[in-house]
Parts: sequence; C-alpha cells; structure tokens
Amino acid sequence: MIEGILNFIRELKIRNESLFYFGLFCLSLSILFIVLTKFTTTQIQGVNAWFKPFKFAVSIGLFAWTMAWYCHYLSNFNPTPFNGTVIILFGFELAYITFQASKGQLSHFNFDTPLYAILYSLMGVAAVMVTLYTAYIGFLFFTQPFPDLPSHYIWAIRLGILIFVVFSFEGALMSSQMSHSVGAINDNSNWWIIGWSKTVGDLRVSHFIGMHALQLLPLLSFYIFKDTKATVIISLLYAVLATTTLVQALNGKPIFTQNEQKESE
Repeated sequence: MIEGILNFIRELKIRNESLFYFGLFCLSLSILFIVLTKFTTTQIQGVNAWFKPFKFAVSIGLFAWTMAWYCHYLSNFNPTPFNGTVIILFGFELAYITFQASKGQLSHFNFDTPLYAILYSLMGVAAVMVTLYTAYIGFLFFTQPFPDLPSHYIWAIRLGILIFVVFSFEGALMSSQMSHSVGAINDNSNWWIIGWSKTVGDLRVSHFIGMHALQLLPLLSFYIFKDTKATVIISLLYAVLATTTLVQALNGKPIFTQNEQKESE
C-alpha cells in the first residue's frame, strides 16, 4: 500500500507539478492547524478557531490534487491558466481564513467592517470563479473521447464533477442567509472537527457530501464497481443523498435526530 501511495505521488507530480506542490502545501498546513487546536483555547462560535482553517486546507489540497490528476486526461487542454486560477484564488481564501482564525474572528459572514465585507465578498467571487472553471473542465470531459480509459471511470469523473459543481454553488445559499444553519444562526456542535449542528438544519452537510463526489465516485468506480451502469446508478444515488440532506437542512432538521444521537452515544 505504501508503495502504491508513493507511486501515486510521483505520478501526480509528473502530471501537474504546480498543483502538486500547492496541494502539498495546503495539506502540510492542515497538519499545522490541527496541532494548533491542541495548543490554543481560542474559539469562534463555540468551536476551536483553527478547525476551520484545517478543514479548508484539507479540502483545497484534495481539490488541487484531484484536478491535477483529472486534467492530465484532457487533450488540447492547457492547465497553466487553471493552475494559476486555483493557486491564486484558493490561496487567497485560505490565507484570509487563516488570518482571521489567528485573530479569533470570523472569516465567513463577517460584515463588521467595510474591509471584512470586501474580503468576504472576494472569497465568494474566488469560489465562484474556480467552480465555473471546474464546470468548464467537466464540459470537456463530456465532449472529448477517451479511448484509452475505461468508460466507467470516465463517467465517474464526469458525474463527480457535475455533482461537485452543483453543490459548490450551495455556498451562495449560505451566503444569502448569512448562516450555515437553518433554525439558528451558525449553530455548531462538538462533533469532533466537522462541527455539524445536532439541533437544527445544517447546510454544510449536503455541501460537504456533494463536493466530495469529485473524489469518491471515481475511486469507487475504478477500484470497486468497474462497470458503467453501476457507476451511473451509484452516482445518481449519491446525488439523491446530497439532495436529501439539503432538503432536510432547509426544513431545519439536523442530520441525525436526538434519539439517534443518544443511541450512538
């Protein structure tokens, strides 16, 4: 297994050196951030201030590595503009989140000063631009032939990108109501790192599930299902899961009921 991981890392660096190092930088930062949670008691809305930078560093690092891997399959595609877009825009987002965490202040939904309002709005613009660029890459996967790759794998990438894009834009829903919660204002819980609400609806659940279709569906298809029909069915079921958790959150209901929480405890 270790040899397989090392081979993946070597291949990833060959495929896209820029996104490889950016992803490595983000994932390395995530280790620093999780260590900082053990050495600081600063909290933001009831959770350790460094959990949010940790989650974003992991998410951005995985996104960079994932897209570095996928873009290699595209013919007549110049990855350099995409690399720059991801590194600059997501780099800015992570830097601002980290800076605010170091001050014990909100990065998201923060309009306390004109500067904070501008920086938060710029984060939204950055996320939209990267998502739209990713949607364009998804379009290329739907329109280009891939004779040397398994059909089920390509369909997993296509549908993974599609679901990712749809649920990435859910961030606009959270911004529109200035909260990731429905039934309270930015409610959090003590659920280890994820912090999803145990008492009200939490839009971050479907956001998380939908965005990580980008990695999960191709992995399942390539290593487990190895069949186009099965891949499409599982992808549709996955989309239903993400949609169901979104509807549940919009109805103000947590991902688990109180009874389920007590039983799990």
